Amino acid sequence: MTDLDEIIQDNPCSQRENYAAQVLGDSMEPEFPDQCVVIIHPGDTAYNGAYVFAEVEGVRWFRQYVKDAEGERLVALNNLYPEIYLDRLEWKILGLVVQRNIRRRVKHYHPAVRDGVSVSLN
Repeated sequence: MTDLDEIIQDNPCSQRENYAAQVLGDSMEPEFPDQCVVIIHPGDTAYNGAYVFAEVEGVRWFRQYVKDAEGERLVALNNLYPEIYLDRLEWKILGLVVQRNIRRRVKHYHPAVRDGVSVSLN
């Protein structure tokens, strides 16, 4: 169990509250450069194109969720990194990225409505 898991387990309210994480590496550049901070809204639902925090086979990833004719997968924005096809893997969405902060420049990602369809953030 990680320290984050212990904190969440000790405080069930935190399972519903946004939390911050720092991006490490260049896999999500240029939208999310190394060392930027993202705010994640916990939840297990994602929409096509959402930036997500996910767990695949016990490993946690920050990627873009894509669902199309090829199936479901996690995609790095930097083409140097391979896509993670989710077919036949054990995986779950841990949360959606709702904000990015780069040296006090903030950008919001509003997942409440996508393609005319309301998305729950519960």
